Amino acid sequence: MSALIEGLPDAVAIRCLARVPYYLFPKLEVICRSWREAVHSSELYKAREELKSSENLLCVCAFDPENVWQLYDPTRDLWITLPVLPSKVRNLAHFGVVSTSSKLFVLGGGSDAVDPLTGDQDGSFATNEVWAYDPVVRQWIQRAPMIVPRAMFACCVVNGKILVAGGFTTCRKSISKAEIYDPEKDVWVSIPDLHYSHNSGCTGLVIGGEVHVVHKGLTTVQVLTKDGWRVHEHSWLQGPMTVVNGSLYVMSHGLIYKQDRESRKVVISASGFKRRIGFAMIGFQGDIYVIGGVIGPEGWNSDIKKMSDVDVLTLGNEKPVWQKAASMTRCRGTILGCAELKI
Repeated sequence: MSALIEGLPDAVAIRCLARVPYYLFPKLEVICRSWREAVHSSELYKAREELKSSENLLCVCAFDPENVWQLYDPTRDLWITLPVLPSKVRNLAHFGVVSTSSKLFVLGGGSDAVDPLTGDQDGSFATNEVWAYDPVVRQWIQRAPMIVPRAMFACCVVNGKILVAGGFTTCRKSISKAEIYDPEKDVWVSIPDLHYSHNSGCTGLVIGGEVHVVHKGLTTVQVLTKDGWRVHEHSWLQGPMTVVNGSLYVMSHGLIYKQDRESRKVVISASGFKRRIGFAMIGFQGDIYVIGGVIGPEGWNSDIKKMSDVDVLTLGNEKPVWQKAASMTRCRGTILGCAELKI
């Protein structure tokens, strides 16, 4: 890179470019070759971190269109579309998704595609493939595969590493196997198995720095400690869950609850989502986002409505309130995955 900005040393010019928001990077790179090299350089992203100009973006993938991810910029209330995930699996679903090391990771899962003529499900139920979206080069890169193919499993980040546990493997058999991934070394290592598996999918949550694996329909949670997994009884409500600022929130029976270990309190009504299924609920920048989903047939109306709506529950105020954010511009319908990515 040379003469990025006339009259300025490149080191200073890089710090100027580092203040430009990420959504404008595609326009920066067409100005000239040196700017293109700068936009795709690790130095630019290091400068963004030093200057505290990094951005937290919300990543979302829906059933429609196939294998497409979008990023939401909350500062500018706009959506950015990523290149299509290049997996050979059609309508990849039931995967794990997290972000760490400034990359978005999509792990495992299988096909949710259905043959429109026969109604048959695609044969690929669970894979071990791992994809990482690198915002520096703006490409999907295949990483080391998981040791065990799996779908509908717990997946979360702890101490910068990705932990996966449970779920179902290729023969649709529930498994208790667990493993952990080092994104810097690109290596998977087995860790102690869960105490039990179940015939339902499971979710991974990090609460108080500890990984919690929750199976739908069970009143127990498995918590990872330095001595392995331990089993706790809990009285948590069933429903979509997310963690915001270390606290667990659950949507159940048309209400949002803040759930402590053995007690809960109502935060606000969520009756507007009672007819909606397949939506995502995720904590993002201290708020709760409810995204997409579908509304099924009702009465004489036999249509299925695919939603691109984004509703935000702002928790920072004395009284939480619902607000609307910009609707997704490409993705719609059942949400397959959500994660927060710092760029």
